[in-house]
Amino acid sequence: MRYLLAAALVLTLYGAALAKDESKGAERLQKAAEVINEVMKTPEQSIPKDLLNHSVCVGVIPSQKKAALGIGGSYGAGCLVCRRGGTGAWGAPWMFRIGGPSIGLQIGGQATDFVLLVMNAKGAETLVKGKTKLGADASVAGGPVGRTAEGATGALMQTEILTYSRSRGAFAGLSLEGQVIKDDGGSNEDLYGKKLTAKEILFGNIAAPGAAGGLNSALTKYSPHGGEKFSTK
Repeated sequence: MRYLLAAALVLTLYGAALAKDESKGAERLQKAAEVINEVMKTPEQSIPKDLLNHSVCVGVIPSQKKAALGIGGSYGAGCLVCRRGGTGAWGAPWMFRIGGPSIGLQIGGQATDFVLLVMNAKGAETLVKGKTKLGADASVAGGPVGRTAEGATGALMQTEILTYSRSRGAFAGLSLEGQVIKDDGGSNEDLYGKKLTAKEILFGNIAAPGAAGGLNSALTKYSPHGGEKFSTK
């Protein structure tokens, strides 16, 4: 009886730990949805609609309410969603970690959100390798802000990943060059209940979990279709 009770306690604690991890993933996705809705509600200070429509994937790194990106180094957690086939409906989210040299944005606990637009198939295919250094493995630049990107240069429009930051209500393009994006395997396993690669999640037939509903709805609201049609092998 003692061993049965001990086993039951272990299972209970394990289940509680899993639920906690799953709730963390769900919370990250919920915050990401809030960032997209808040960023896009003011057209003059938002991601240009034509750029969002052209993107094949969108990533969000919600603020963590602590000095996650401060002096000496940085780290954070985000999620990335790609369009099915590059142009279709928004698919399942891939959870990732980001870290690298300091970009000096969260000194003293200042909250900062980041949004990434993956603009073409090459950028998307680079990210699914599981570890990508922005600026080295994939070209990156701070994106333009406003209703349209008509004034953007040709070089900017050819960039693989455009990045933005939002801090204290101000939204602006900011390059995340030098930051490294890599797979958050534990969070993905907790979210899907099994180990999956970035490629399987983003370009496979994996169903989006219920927790991704808010983020996918927000992206669909502002950009229901578009991007660049592609397939991955």
